[in-house]
Amino acid sequence: MTNRKKKGYGHIREKVTEAELNHFIEEHKDQYPVQKMCEVLAVPRSSYYDSFEKTKSKLEQENQELTKEIQRIHLESKARYGAPKIHKTLLNNGFCLSLKRVQRLMRKAGVRSITKKKYRPSPSKEKVVQLDNLLKRDFSTCTINEKWVADITYIPTVRDGWCYLASVLDLHSKELLAILFPVL
Repeated sequence: MTNRKKKGYGHIREKVTEAELNHFIEEHKDQYPVQKMCEVLAVPRSSYYDSFEKTKSKLEQENQELTKEIQRIHLESKARYGAPKIHKTLLNNGFCLSLKRVQRLMRKAGVRSITKKKYRPSPSKEKVVQLDNLLKRDFSTCTINEKWVADITYIPTVRDGWCYLASVLDLHSKELLAILFPVL
């Protein structure tokens, strides 16, 4: 038997919702086989059977309860705790479950810990050139701009990430010039 449809069926089908089709099949399942009605109405049988409200299994209910508890612990830790610490906290609260289950539930719920890796500057590929010590620990001066000393350091900032702080000090006037610029 060929599965031909009339030309106008597509236009009619656009105006009928899945819920209405499922309701129609449910009403007439005593008169006609469900498989045939699904075939004629172009509704997958799996979609029809999935439309019925199912009771949740004990495992699903337990997973829902655990997910709520995981989210609560995560919020209490200011989103810092990851799966190992949440797992340990759950065990201390009397729950019995594995770390893998906690990881799976966290992934499914979209719960992630805030991790911030420590900045470690990578070594330069260029050879370090040793410069001569011009001051030789003689910091006495007679005039302005005779001797300057400088230093550079990294500073974490919220807006620009890591920045360099370059500071130059005139040894006579003790005037400080500081420049902050982002790491490129």
